[in-house]
Amino acid sequence: MKKEFSRHLIAIAVTCLFSAALLFLPDPPAMNKGEFSVCRARVISVDDSAVELHGLLKFGSQRLEVEILSGKHKGRKFRANNELRAQMELDKEFKVNDIITVNMPGTDPEPDTVLQARDHHRSFWIWCLGAVFCVFLILFGSWVGIKAILSFVFSFIVIWKALIPASLAGWAPEAVIALTTAILTFAIIFLVAGFTRKGAAAFAGAMAGVLTGLVLSSLFTHLIKINGAVMPYCQTLYYSGYDFLNLQRLFAGTLILGASGAVMDLAMDIASGIEEVVHHNPTLPRRELIRSGMRMGRSVVGTMTTTLLLAYSAGFLTLLMMFRVEGHSPLILLDNPLVASEAVKTLIGSFALVLTAPLTAVISGIIYSKFRP
Repeated sequence: MKKEFSRHLIAIAVTCLFSAALLFLPDPPAMNKGEFSVCRARVISVDDSAVELHGLLKFGSQRLEVEILSGKHKGRKFRANNELRAQMELDKEFKVNDIITVNMPGTDPEPDTVLQARDHHRSFWIWCLGAVFCVFLILFGSWVGIKAILSFVFSFIVIWKALIPASLAGWAPEAVIALTTAILTFAIIFLVAGFTRKGAAAFAGAMAGVLTGLVLSSLFTHLIKINGAVMPYCQTLYYSGYDFLNLQRLFAGTLILGASGAVMDLAMDIASGIEEVVHHNPTLPRRELIRSGMRMGRSVVGTMTTTLLLAYSAGFLTLLMMFRVEGHSPLILLDNPLVASEAVKTLIGSFALVLTAPLTAVISGIIYSKFRP
């Protein structure tokens, strides 16, 4: 028990150390550095006299009075504008007592300064939901739950502090994303499973599926002519000085990054299943171990591919509804770049899963038969 406790602590300490080291990596240059800061504010009054109704959409400017709730100007009151552009996906309307965020100028603002309202302040309830989730995960998973939370935090830090800055610096997108996926796969699998035969088999199987999927995504995004502009805010990024980015290659990398979580789950399921088989029958030959892994893989792949389809299609459900209203054939949908991009995501992710299952079964069978306790 004491040895297992020490092993958990070492794994957690090493992951925390790497996470802390990543935080010291330099950030990419910020366009608005020092120009303004973001503060929380409460809406005191709202004037909608400058807002016009254009059909179902509103256009104009909400004139607000707000009280600052954070920062060195806490307690001060200012006027603020909320611009409505008749774009439902971007516009937001504020009411009295709403907690919002505003842009506060970097210099000391005058009393008559008009601030820019940004959006509703949503992070409080997100943190509450996250805290409840963490509590239940720890209660259910014990040490595994703690390490799962840590792997989640580590993944975010790697993406925010390494993947994004490297991509913005113009590094090869596929290489950056492949390396990031490898690091995350290594850290998450070995953090949860430890440096065991199960962890080694799951990591090797997952990486085999990821790398094969990456090759396929690079090939088929080129053949299908998806330029990557289907990703949100691409145009804004281009006009912010990053027009050198290769969006097609970036999109190809994101396909496998998005599927890597499901690939890891499948690889770990099969490796864990074979470990359990070996536990009950240590003398089982390699061929039988591989067959057991194949049978487990067939069952899991059948549901995992549908899971990817449901996950990806849910994000574009309204687009599919619009095509349905217009009476288009499902075959015509595939010519639309947004639908085509989601179809490629689903197929490449599913292909990676289908490859991961047998590869993990073979690798697990070899490892468990060759390195018996």
